[in-house]
Order: sequence, then structure tokens, then C-alpha cells
Amino acid sequence: MTLELIQGLLLAFALLVILMPPYIRLLQHFGFGKRIREEGPGSHIVKEGTPTMGGLLVIGVAMGLYALLRGFPERGVIPPLAALAGVGLLGGVDDYLNARTGEGISVRQKLLWQTVFALFFAWQIQQTYGLRGFRVPFVGDVFVDPTVYVFFAAFAIVASSNGVNITDGLDGLAGGTLIFAFVSFLIVALLNVPAQPNIAFLCALIIGALLGFLWFNVHPAQVFMGDSGSLSLGAALAVIALITGQIIVLPLIGIIFVVETASVALQVAYFKATHGRRLFRMSPIHHHFELGGWDEEKITLRFWILAILAGLLGVTLFLASIQRLA
Repeated sequence: MTLELIQGLLLAFALLVILMPPYIRLLQHFGFGKRIREEGPGSHIVKEGTPTMGGLLVIGVAMGLYALLRGFPERGVIPPLAALAGVGLLGGVDDYLNARTGEGISVRQKLLWQTVFALFFAWQIQQTYGLRGFRVPFVGDVFVDPTVYVFFAAFAIVASSNGVNITDGLDGLAGGTLIFAFVSFLIVALLNVPAQPNIAFLCALIIGALLGFLWFNVHPAQVFMGDSGSLSLGAALAVIALITGQIIVLPLIGIIFVVETASVALQVAYFKATHGRRLFRMSPIHHHFELGGWDEEKITLRFWILAILAGLLGVTLFLASIQRLA
């Protein structure tokens, strides 16, 4: 199984690196360039027109290779693949509208569709696996009503999807932190009781494709992930956490996504409560450090380091939980 994971990861990386240059030229030909928000940092103006929608190729390579190497997916791996496809389509529409008009899907409409997708995925997971609870480190399995499970799971999917989307604001930031999160859940899937090799293999393909994407996305980026990648990969990450029974440790493994989202919520709340004062120089918090004088590469690498440490802690908590329950 280890050899198969390595082969899949390397194949996904190689295929992405081969396909990305012509894909970037295709995006440039059709004018799918990123529109930079005027209220963002002034240093980002130079990124105007950089091809976006790179995430579509990431999920396309991962899903295509899974189908090619494993055939028709078994029902246990259908939910994360469905999340990649369904939410990826939603994000792709948003990227298209942003490139064409400068405005994507409205926040309200996007949240509505994310919730619809999330409820469907959560219901499918509950029905497929018969899940009725969550595995809590050092405690054990905590059971809830199936309806409560579905709504909690849907909330986790929407939160993870938007968390990754908010993090995707600096070159290489979202891609790198996603890699460390998926590496953590690859380990979880392999060591789980019982083991989940199909989930681990899908994680390996996503990791390989993201590594290939980072080849072109590190500063200065030649292509952006776009909502097509960040929304779908964030949703798939939460779905995998649910399937492995480790949704409780997802906020730790994805601590960067949590902090980025919390910084936006705190900024808005503080701004309203104080009638116009700001808690951070700018949110999400990576812009706070950017306006404080940190280089973009320094912010990205330091956030990557935190993501690695968080992943190690998350896997440690997972191991503690299965040892207690064994």
C-alpha cells in the first residue's frame, strides 16, 4: 500500500506539472485573470490579471487519476469525490464571473449553495456509514441523534470550505497548508481502525496534485487556485475528516484555516462594536502581518511551519484516541 501511495502521489505531481503550462496559456487566452479587490493591500495590484481557476486542474487530475487507477469508486470514497466535483463547480462559476465582471457570486448566494451541498454530503455520509457520533480524543465515541449529526457535519463542511477560501490570499499559502492537512489525514486513514486505504490513496493523489500546483503558485505566482480549488478542497478535507471519524481534530489540523476565519469574524465584530475602529490592520490576519512589514514569503513559510506542527499534534491526538478505544 505504501508503494501504491508513493506512485500515485508522484504520478499526480508529474501530470500536474506537465499539464499546467498549457492550462495557464488556455486561461490567458480566454481572459480568466484574477481581479484584485481595491480594498486589499496595495502591493497586490501587480497580481491583477494573473490566471486563476488553477484549482480546477488540481481536482481534475486527482479525480481523473483515481478513476483511471482504481476504476469506479466504491461508495465509501464517493462523498469526498462528490465534494470535489460539486463544490468545485460552484467555485468555478464564481471564478468565471470574477474574471468576466470583477464580481463573483454574492456571499449570500454562495453560502446558500454551499449549505445545500454540505447538507447533501452530510446526509450521504451518515447514510453510507451509519454514523451517529464523533470520536473524541481521550474520551471515546460520543453519540448524537442522526439529524444532529447531519447538521453538525454540514456546518463543519461549510466552515472548512470557507476557511480554506479565506486563507487563499497569498502565493502558496492555501496550497501549502492544505498539503500538510491532507498528509495528516492520509496517516489517519492508514492507521485507522479499520484502515481506509481508498481514502488514503485519494489523499495521496490530492497531495501530489497540490505539490505540482505549488510549483507554479509559489511567489511570484504564475497561477492562482481560485474558489474552484479552495472551496472544493476545503469541503473535501472536512468530508474526509468525517469519514475517518476525526472531525473533532480537524480544527487543530487545520488551525491556520480556523485562525484566518476567526480573524475576519473578530475584525467585523470589533468594527461594528467600536463604530469603525479596527482590531487588525487588515483581515484576514495574513494581511495584518503583510501591512506590518513582513514579506509575503516569510508569512507563507511561517504559516506552513505552524500547519506542520498542528498536523503533528492532530495525528498525535488521533493515535491517543484509537489506543484508548482499542
